Amino acid sequence: MLYRSDFAGERFSFDSLAAVLACASPARSGDALAGVAAQSAAQRVAARAVLADLPLRHFCDVALVPYETDEVTRLIVDSHDATAFAPLSAMTLGDLRDWLLLPETDALALAHVSRGLTPEMVAAVSKLMRNQDLIVVAQKVRVTTAFRNTIGLSGRLSTRLQPNHPADDPRGIAAAVLDGLIHGVGDAVIGINPATDSVPGALQLLTMLDEVRQRYAIPTQTCVLTHVTNSIEIIARGGPVDLVFQSIAGSEAANRGFGIDLALLREAQDAALGLGRGSVGHNVMYFETGQGAALSANAHHGLDQQTMEARAYAVARAFDPLLVNTVVGFIGPEYLYDGKEILRAALEDHFCGKLMGLPMGCDACYTNHAEADQDDMDTLMTVLSVAGCTFLICVPGNDDVMLSYQSLSYHDALALRAMTGLRAAPEFEGWLSQMELLGPDGAIRCLDHGAAGLVRRLAGSGLAA
Repeated sequence: MLYRSDFAGERFSFDSLAAVLACASPARSGDALAGVAAQSAAQRVAARAVLADLPLRHFCDVALVPYETDEVTRLIVDSHDATAFAPLSAMTLGDLRDWLLLPETDALALAHVSRGLTPEMVAAVSKLMRNQDLIVVAQKVRVTTAFRNTIGLSGRLSTRLQPNHPADDPRGIAAAVLDGLIHGVGDAVIGINPATDSVPGALQLLTMLDEVRQRYAIPTQTCVLTHVTNSIEIIARGGPVDLVFQSIAGSEAANRGFGIDLALLREAQDAALGLGRGSVGHNVMYFETGQGAALSANAHHGLDQQTMEARAYAVARAFDPLLVNTVVGFIGPEYLYDGKEILRAALEDHFCGKLMGLPMGCDACYTNHAEADQDDMDTLMTVLSVAGCTFLICVPGNDDVMLSYQSLSYHDALALRAMTGLRAAPEFEGWLSQMELLGPDGAIRCLDHGAAGLVRRLAGSGLAA
């Protein structure tokens, strides 16, 4: 099918819906690398004009990746909820944008249509929106999940405590965990990226974290971000797996590059549910995504990286995860060149994930060879908090010395909570109060006082060693 639009006295033609979507995307280095980006601002505006006039039903009729050869497409098509889609079925994409921005389109209305929205629809509508629009709509969406605490409640911002160590040294990890806890970080998950991905290594780290969690009744989840097959094996050995982690992408071929398919994810979910380790809920999956992952695996099927990213959210949605986050600047400047591109991508990912009903978080991060710095991350963490982000990732001193990239620090979480009034998950907040880390106003106490109280209570444990 040929798509045409006139703009500024020039006629633009697009030979596929994929081409329209790619040319409508804000400029970014990954799409230029893939050879799918708009060649001019005028072409970009023309593509957006085409999108605005497309009926939403058109996205149900056109498969961007063939149904017969891609299980992610089959998942999207076969799980589409026609009843949830019905209120939107007569709309164009431009109508959908206008409806999303209406004040009366509230959290309940958005929840009712969420399962009727395909990833291609939400990716497309995001391309018609300014950053402000993405923030306004995402802020209205409320997605709540639970395991040992309740994540995503109104007025709350959770954090992942990421205590990575370049040699997986338990004492170094313990120091980073203690540092995070006295800053009130860690209610989303205490999650370690292992330097060496093996079953014995992951089991050792999981056991250490779980012993401390149990001894001091910390109402949070622990996770070693090992490959899903390792998690299945650890569960079979009786290991203390709270959450099953896996990186995912938006096509079958890209997921194959991660060594996974949908059946394997289902096997892992069933194994984790069988442990019954949750106390207030049973969301047991943790997924990470990122724009550019499919392109880096040469598995993007000619699609722009943001549309491929949104397709990954269909995979996540099928498994009712506790947490999903985009590691937005981690893959590098080949895909998101500078602070502006990282900011826009983060807002798109957050908007699309929330609109599809996911508990969407973000690693506000960048690599050292990107045209970005910590000022860009300060801006990003602030706008994501305003947009209702479910959780953010925090590492000691902004610097992950194992993965060699820059993220947010524990102090950044303190600053955000002071600026916005957002608080930790209620169960975790109650624990912080018991540990004398919270003042009467709900803010973290003077760190010297809090550290002394917590160290006294952790005396003799692995964390105080």
